[in-house]
Amino acid sequence: MKLLRYGPVGNEKPAILDQNGDIRDISGLITDFTTEQLLPENLKKLTKVDVTSLPVVTGNPRLGAPFVGSRKFLAIGLNYADHAAEANMPIPPEPILFTKTTSCIQGPDDDVMIPKNSKKTDWEVELGIVIGKCASYVDKSDALEHVAGYVLINDVSEREFQLERGGSWDKGKGCDTFGPIGPWLVTSDEIGDPHDLDMWLDVNGTRMQTGNTRTMIFDIPTIVSYVSQFMTLEPGDIITTGTPPGVGMGFKPDPIFLKPGDQIHLGIEKLGEQRQAVVEWQERSD
Repeated sequence: MKLLRYGPVGNEKPAILDQNGDIRDISGLITDFTTEQLLPENLKKLTKVDVTSLPVVTGNPRLGAPFVGSRKFLAIGLNYADHAAEANMPIPPEPILFTKTTSCIQGPDDDVMIPKNSKKTDWEVELGIVIGKCASYVDKSDALEHVAGYVLINDVSEREFQLERGGSWDKGKGCDTFGPIGPWLVTSDEIGDPHDLDMWLDVNGTRMQTGNTRTMIFDIPTIVSYVSQFMTLEPGDIITTGTPPGVGMGFKPDPIFLKPGDQIHLGIEKLGEQRQAVVEWQERSD
């Protein structure tokens, strides 16, 4: 299944994408795609719904993040060997774990804002894991049983905040609008092998990133098992799993960073595409 939410910010409705690519409103059966809906028993109930009986959503509505209520937005750094090389950093002996704020989560095509005093805002196309069942000290062999599905994420990052301002990477990872997610949550049964998905990202029509999830250093079972050794993973928690080469800070001799007016277009095989306009910082209205 491909689960999504559509409508204005704060008033999104739940929907399912059918086999023809039409959005089918399911708000007559459930109120929203909350973390509770990601539990295995509730996803199973959704598979029994006759999608063709649901009303079709016409037009081109805004899409929100495909579910709400995440308590943790976690990330794995330097998880592609070729990206570590372009960042001039060693391949990590174990996963590098940091956090993105849940307040940075937004719809897949919402504008990305350049933070105040930013000089080095960057892009990162990434595969996101969505937890569907609590995981605490899980074995690698059982880890995928705790995954509800996968999402496309742009792990927008401010490199000066992240790497030059002292402390943890978190400073450059959780700014407002730095977590576009979606367009859909694709359930695990529809993905097949998540370790063989093509991924790419363009800026202003120029291809910047090309990769495949097969080149991840730490695979998804390893990541889920590893993170669960340090905290309980709960339904709706998101783990974004790293990016292939081609980020702005990796360009030689001069890095390239985002500026207002830029257009970002990214995608991962089976997970859909995102398009974001880059804009100047503005006060949030919500």
